[in-house]
Amino acid sequence: MQQIYDDIRGDFRYDHELNGCLNCGICTATCPSAQFYDYSPREIVQLLWTENVEQIYDAMQEKIWACAQCMTCAARCPFKNSPGGLVAIMREVAIKHEMQSAKDVLRPFGRVMLKLITTGNQLSPDMIQPDHFPDWGPNIQKVDGDLRILRKAIPMQTLQTTDTAWEISLKTSVEMYTIWEMTGVLKSLELMDENLFDVIEDFIDEKREEYDEWLEEQEED
Repeated sequence: MQQIYDDIRGDFRYDHELNGCLNCGICTATCPSAQFYDYSPREIVQLLWTENVEQIYDAMQEKIWACAQCMTCAARCPFKNSPGGLVAIMREVAIKHEMQSAKDVLRPFGRVMLKLITTGNQLSPDMIQPDHFPDWGPNIQKVDGDLRILRKAIPMQTLQTTDTAWEISLKTSVEMYTIWEMTGVLKSLELMDENLFDVIEDFIDEKREEYDEWLEEQEED
């Protein structure tokens, strides 16, 4: 717990995001997430300001993942604190320490990364099925309607199905992977889901070979 706190405190952004606390509650009163979740920006600031190591650790199990990062708190705080910025630091430290809460929250986003790099971000009418979105609650049942109506609402260029989904270009796949690699996203993914990291790495190795061959063909032509 102490090492986790030390890593939070040692982040170069920390002293810019935490300047004290009047305990006025403006941050929590204007926080969208606080209206729906067990989350309070003021609590985060108070825990860090008082250096309550044990409760900071507890907050990193669930509460910090409720923040929407809208930064309304930072805009309203009379002390110019940024609870949202502090939460961002805490999230990064949670990933660094491979905390289970981070793995649970970020696992779906890793699947999104795989989808983006393999088939792009296309939309098809037959993707909108209740079974595909169990976390949306009972209202998702309302979309299980006539696909002809959905097709009318979706632009013509996206009239694909899950069987005929677009394939992302070699160049885009390689560029996207390179961006993730250089910005540390893939390193974080490896800490959170090593199996998925290996799948993406194997995929891109194959795509890089194909892309290099394509470039050689272009040069020969």
